[in-house]
Amino acid sequence: MQRLLIWWMLMLTCLPLFAQQEETDLHRLFEEALTMEDTETSMWSESYETLTTLANNKINLNTATREDLQQLPFLSEAQIEEICEYLYKYGPLKSWSEMAMIASLDAPRRRLLQHFVYIDTPVQKKIPDFNHILKYGKHELTTTAHVPFYSREGDKDAYRGYPYRHSLRYTFNYGQYVKAGIIGAQDAGEPFFSKDNRWGYDYYSFYVNIRKLGRIKSMVAGRYRMRIGMGLILNNDFNFGKLMVLSSMGNTGVQIRPHSSRSEANYMQGIASTVKINNYLDISGFISYRSLDATLNKDASSVTTLLTSGYHRTASELKRKHNVEELASGANLSFRKDRWNAGATIMYSSMSLPLKPDTKQKFRRYYPEGKTFLNTGINYGYRGKRFSLQGETALSLPQEKTYASTAIATLNMLSANVTQNLSLVILQRFYSYQYIALHASSFSDGGRVQNESGLYIGANWQPKRDITLSAYTDLAYFPWARYLISQASHSWDNYLSAEIKRSRYRFSARYRLRLRETDNSKKTALINKTEHRARVAFLAEFSPWSFKTQLDGALSQVNATSRGGMITQHVAWQKSDQKLQLEANVGYFHTDDYDSRLYCYERNMMYTFSFPMYYGHGIHYALWSRYRVTKNITLTARIGTANYFDRSTIGSSHQLINHSSQTDMDFQVKWKF
Repeated sequence: MQRLLIWWMLMLTCLPLFAQQEETDLHRLFEEALTMEDTETSMWSESYETLTTLANNKINLNTATREDLQQLPFLSEAQIEEICEYLYKYGPLKSWSEMAMIASLDAPRRRLLQHFVYIDTPVQKKIPDFNHILKYGKHELTTTAHVPFYSREGDKDAYRGYPYRHSLRYTFNYGQYVKAGIIGAQDAGEPFFSKDNRWGYDYYSFYVNIRKLGRIKSMVAGRYRMRIGMGLILNNDFNFGKLMVLSSMGNTGVQIRPHSSRSEANYMQGIASTVKINNYLDISGFISYRSLDATLNKDASSVTTLLTSGYHRTASELKRKHNVEELASGANLSFRKDRWNAGATIMYSSMSLPLKPDTKQKFRRYYPEGKTFLNTGINYGYRGKRFSLQGETALSLPQEKTYASTAIATLNMLSANVTQNLSLVILQRFYSYQYIALHASSFSDGGRVQNESGLYIGANWQPKRDITLSAYTDLAYFPWARYLISQASHSWDNYLSAEIKRSRYRFSARYRLRLRETDNSKKTALINKTEHRARVAFLAEFSPWSFKTQLDGALSQVNATSRGGMITQHVAWQKSDQKLQLEANVGYFHTDDYDSRLYCYERNMMYTFSFPMYYGHGIHYALWSRYRVTKNITLTARIGTANYFDRSTIGSSHQLINHSSQTDMDFQVKWKF
């Protein structure tokens, strides 16, 4: 079986193809956008899949509405306004060069836009009928599989399924009007049409999305993700890291998307819609009812922990599957006129079993507790010619007799275009340690919309057309205990980057310094933890070849000093007609321990996010290829190996591999019809 798969992989790199142009460098956008933080976030995989979907369904810029452009997370409110104003005043765009007339769109942003929009003659279309949609809609069927060339300890008797991971995705699209789909996914080790899972895949997601239908701006039935305002009450959509704030600068409003991800967390299930009342008012409403994985207390009458991994491989994991149900509903009323915008939101959640976390540990003292939760808030904004202000203030209102009281969270951001080449962002936030919002996700240093206040200042400067400088500093204070920190603490995060682009060459360098406080070994006082991280990269493109060399370094100092470094080389090639693409990378890493771990983005299958972390001593290498068998059939494959020099086993517990290396292969077939 393994030999057959290897031969199949080799064939992918050699067979001829006949196809149209594929999005060849979009993965570079993901690398730049998603690896800026050097840490994982729970939403990166979902964000990656959403960006991939948007790139595969480009928007005609000449007919784009505000709601269309708000789907793009890297555009700010001011940029969206300026694009709409330009189209209104001067009519449809004739070429990309006209985009330079929009002052707030810098050169990097214009490059990003080309992956998601196109320019064409605007055509007035009538609302299509059902038969027309079925006849001219586009179908896409994608199957993806992951094959490990090793076995884990759990494969012997703990895991109830085989060691392969696979998924099936069907999508129907009719322009910007209708989208429907279903996704089935299986994690390695989960039963498939057997034992505890007689319905095939362990996870299914289904949705129907309708847009621009009379007064209905957007409506999703099934599973969906939603963001309101700046995310202090509800956001299970985009939430990138700190540097992306310099790019988006406050893209607010209400956003509803279908949940087209294989992730089993961060989604709602039911129906959500935004309806136009008049030219100034929109109303959005949603209702959701879904089952959640949870660890129950001993008497099974309450929940100690809500789980988001989605793993159902072992008997104990299956016992935690769908142990509790949540009903959530809410509404938002939005107002927008000229340069002003405002909105009011209310959200109610109810659990079938009360949340009762273990509060013996001090940092869990103010975790969500009880059966019902109520949040309300307002979002607001103003856009001037050179500056804009966006913000949101929310309250959590206790519904039961618990420790909690009414608590506040507020986030306010001022962005200014000081000159055409210099932009500044100042962001203030205050999240009470008693503030509770089950579905909140927004800007933070601690990863939660709770127990944090801080001030962030960032800047983007383009002194010359081919030079871009970015920097930020962020000072945060945490008034209550956190994990591994038993008392109030501070953190200070600083970042500086530079990029120089000359014709076929691109050079970039970045440096990050983080100062945080943590408990000493006896938990009697706080000590400082200092982290230095740096990256230098050089890219050269000589069609059909491109080369990228990257150096990463990390230094962590707390009780001891931990150092790490990695050098990575990427090589890519594509035929002149871009019908065949090959990419290879190899990286050597050497770190003292986990504290100096390093991350490296790797290209993988479409809709699959890959950002592995390395620590210890070893080498990793991978080969990726893509080609089209026919006009509508695309095959993609990747094989990669991580070989460690400092250990004879990899992982622990059920994930233990009794070998010093691991090799994985992924392959994907996409059929459009």
